Amino acid sequence: MAMQTHAGDPGAFRDFDLMRVPSPCFVVDEARLEANLRILADIQTRSGATVLCALKAFSMWSLAPLVSRYLSGVCASGLWEARLGREHYGGIVETYSAGYKLDEMAEIIALSDHIIFNTPAAKTRFLPMIKDSGKQVHVGLRFNPGLPLGDDAKYDPAALGSRLGTPLEQIDADALEGVDGLHMHTLCEQDLEPLLAIWDHIAPQIRALAPHLKWINFGGGHHITRADYDREGLIAFLQKVRDETGLHCYLEPGEAVALDCGILVGEVLDVVENDGPNAILDISATCHMPDVIEAPYRPALLDEQGDIQVRLGGPSCLAGDVIGRYAFNSTPQIGTRVAFLDQAHYSMVKTTTFNGVRLPALALWNSNTDALRIVREFTYQDFKGRLS
Repeated sequence: MAMQTHAGDPGAFRDFDLMRVPSPCFVVDEARLEANLRILADIQTRSGATVLCALKAFSMWSLAPLVSRYLSGVCASGLWEARLGREHYGGIVETYSAGYKLDEMAEIIALSDHIIFNTPAAKTRFLPMIKDSGKQVHVGLRFNPGLPLGDDAKYDPAALGSRLGTPLEQIDADALEGVDGLHMHTLCEQDLEPLLAIWDHIAPQIRALAPHLKWINFGGGHHITRADYDREGLIAFLQKVRDETGLHCYLEPGEAVALDCGILVGEVLDVVENDGPNAILDISATCHMPDVIEAPYRPALLDEQGDIQVRLGGPSCLAGDVIGRYAFNSTPQIGTRVAFLDQAHYSMVKTTTFNGVRLPALALWNSNTDALRIVREFTYQDFKGRLS
């Protein structure tokens, strides 16, 4: 069963002329992005928490100056994201990886303000390198709260047997030697209620460990910028945690930064009649929107309407390169443009050139001014350069 997308109203994209950009193309509305950033900045100011942008979800670095204007920095998943954060974003660079390579650690230390380890053993292994560097680095330890609340165990870091984070019951004062804070990340596109439930589950242990710590990081997965999210409740919760424990709070939204900020524009290349019409697009699920297959989920289509069900799929040789069935007023013709909603996060960062399929161009549009800029178009050299 496909996951339900949380994409909201198409907003200004409802009036965007899809023929203005090359195909395929990711189009990001920087005005909508700034609106999301204002919400996150307000949470940061009023709650006293620190809010970082998760690069794993949205790392379109041409927009780094805008992101940095509102948020306090970025969180990275390893060396290359940490380097991107340091080169373009400014502010805090926090790095967490489930496993660090020894030959990359010196550079990670040089780039990072916070380094979070997955286990006490990893912390013990690398702590001498941090101390020897002479650099002030906040050391964190990721814990697993052991309360799975996700819709799909495959995407739930708190599921039984998860490799992500050390079970909280295994963490004691000895494990926290040299540690400044605790980090968790177990939510996925969720509201406030799961966070409150997790806190109720872990609060006694966190309060017991708090005298050894300076901060707690609640990670990402908070759908803060969605219209129905209880933002006042989140602010009250963060203030409560700080008052009860004395710990400074961090949040690391990724999807919430770019929620409903982008579309993926594509074009019909051909139509095959087999159990109904199958429109072949220059958009590939496996190459451009892999979560469609991996999750799986059905992305929302701009202006979907009509009585004719059309199966939309990509140009690759993979039989399963199918995006889904969508409603049209008539069978789309070759050259018809379509657009999938809410594709700014977790799509651009996951694209591949499997089968030699062209990567989508990247465009910035401002829905307030109507200014449009093609930031990058990819070429054969981008495909060739991945291998040798």
